[in-house]
Amino acid sequence: MRLYSGMSEDFIRDTTHNHVAERLREAFFAYYRYNPPPAEVNSWRNSLRAMKDVLEIASLRDHGMLLEYQLPLTSRRIDCIVCGRDEGDTDQAVIVELKQWERCEPAEPEKVVRSWVGGRQREVLHPSVQVGQYRQYLEDTHTAFYEGPRPIRLSSCSYLHNYLPEATDPILAPKFREVLRANPLFDVDGAEPLANYLKDRLAQGKGRVVLQRVEASRFRPSRKLMDHVSETIRSRSPWILLDEQLVVFERIRSTVKSGLFGRQKQVVIVRGGPGTGKSVLAINLMAELLREGRNAHYATGSRAFTETLWEIIGSRSRATFRYFNSYGRAEFNGVDVLICDESHRIRETSNSRFVKKRLRSTKAQVREILDAAKVAVFFIDDRQIVRPNEIGSTTYIQKRAAEVGAEVSEYELEVQFRCAGSDGFVNWIDNTLGVRRTANVIWDGSDGFDFRIVDSPRELEVAIRERADGGFTARVAAGFCWPWSEPKPDGTLVEDVVIGDYRRPWDAKPGNWRLAPGIPPASLWATDPNGINQIGCVYNIQGFELDYVGVIWGKDLRYDLDRQLWVGDKKQSADSVVKRSKEQFVDLVKNTYRVLLSRGMRGCYVHFMDKDTERFVRSRMETSREHPGVSQADGTRVAAHKVIPSRPRIVYPPHEER
Repeated sequence: MRLYSGMSEDFIRDTTHNHVAERLREAFFAYYRYNPPPAEVNSWRNSLRAMKDVLEIASLRDHGMLLEYQLPLTSRRIDCIVCGRDEGDTDQAVIVELKQWERCEPAEPEKVVRSWVGGRQREVLHPSVQVGQYRQYLEDTHTAFYEGPRPIRLSSCSYLHNYLPEATDPILAPKFREVLRANPLFDVDGAEPLANYLKDRLAQGKGRVVLQRVEASRFRPSRKLMDHVSETIRSRSPWILLDEQLVVFERIRSTVKSGLFGRQKQVVIVRGGPGTGKSVLAINLMAELLREGRNAHYATGSRAFTETLWEIIGSRSRATFRYFNSYGRAEFNGVDVLICDESHRIRETSNSRFVKKRLRSTKAQVREILDAAKVAVFFIDDRQIVRPNEIGSTTYIQKRAAEVGAEVSEYELEVQFRCAGSDGFVNWIDNTLGVRRTANVIWDGSDGFDFRIVDSPRELEVAIRERADGGFTARVAAGFCWPWSEPKPDGTLVEDVVIGDYRRPWDAKPGNWRLAPGIPPASLWATDPNGINQIGCVYNIQGFELDYVGVIWGKDLRYDLDRQLWVGDKKQSADSVVKRSKEQFVDLVKNTYRVLLSRGMRGCYVHFMDKDTERFVRSRMETSREHPGVSQADGTRVAAHKVIPSRPRIVYPPHEER
């Protein structure tokens, strides 16, 4: 999708007569069915006038022009692409990122500066980093830029036409030296240098043919990208498929082969509880399909898990590792295989809370996924739904698959990758919470899983820190019983979780990137070693598995000994969305604690805020087994882990706070 396509001579004329911004506005409305913000229209008017001057200086009048060109399966749009041929008769295209910035400030993150954007100071990508990412995305996913004997050669630059940098300007900082060399930045005095940059690549003109090639291009990841992502997964993954995982893996591969060449869509549903290796199987499947040259995508509803995968596999994986809501405008059957991990987090629609009511789509999110994929694979745990707007379930997916006439295959993962390979602990949790009846009514610790009840949150944290200091992955999490504040102006976190004299901050909220040193963003809390200094909420820990988890069990879910039933207390909950769920509240909070308690693969330690609840849980334990004394000599990683230790330096709180 693009809002403007034509030749440079027409663009120059439209801009000279002040028509181009209005044409973009009309095209925007025709596509999105609502008007762009006035500020965006003004930015088009100002920046495109500056771009017109550059084209006139360079005498580029026989060149293809694309404005506001949307990167497929994203909401990002490229400001300007100029197409033509160089002196050697090679097809070329140049991406130009246009900015109205006048100044910026330094920022701590590696690829980021601070600038006035959207009415306030924000941390944003350096323009050369941003445009370089756009170039890499097109080179990786658009057939015109990698397919055939003479693919279009792509270059990129940024034009900050109001920016007058100083000698020591943050935008020219040494840490950006390499990215500026690859993706030059032109400032307020850069009209003529930019004109020369474009002429060097587009001297011959003849842009209409190149423009047509770009517009006829199809979105399909290149073999080079597939090999890169596949090899990265395989080389960095400690996850090996065992027994039933490998059986299901091979069955899915067989289904994919038949589904890609048949007329009927294929849907695969893989069910499994915590610790059964659903994501292990999903990621290995992704690597193998890419290695085979399949156009495979991996989608989740978890920002934390997806961004962690981007961090581990690299930024190029963004083209194939996406979110459930990325497929609203995808081409029908445009993806060979769409792997949906954590499918219980599928929502009713892909509308976000920022979309105005009159503009919201009524199309089901799962229908968008089914339309986009020839083969859709759903990995699901029906008992991990923790929000009322998350509706993914086996029954729901079966129903939607039937509506599109898909053939459905279903598999169950049962083998546990918990300590001693036992599913006894998860079964006991389910029985104790009344989620489902199981044979594990009493916990006796006979399988070696390290479950403990501790007397205070401080004792809980000490025990978890000891595990982390011993080389294990370990975090403390809690029920959502305390407010979750925005960071302070200095980037430090508010100590929201207060229990007597014990005070700790929650992990950072999603979207908070202006954080003090040593505080990881929400998406990296489970993998950054510094995450141990914050309390994790269910939304950032769901989808991850650790060696040890400590859980603060709040008063939003307690056991009434007199009535012999679980009671949900909305007054004790700080989760505004779950509190509005009416009769679903108790089930959702039960699922929340089920998720928290089942994150540990070797051990789980719990502190109860409510003593009756603690008494009830203790009544379902053999006290002699409460501290099973598991040997910690064996540091071997459990096969199902999704947490890979990352590199940042650990910053501990002051000694008196520990």
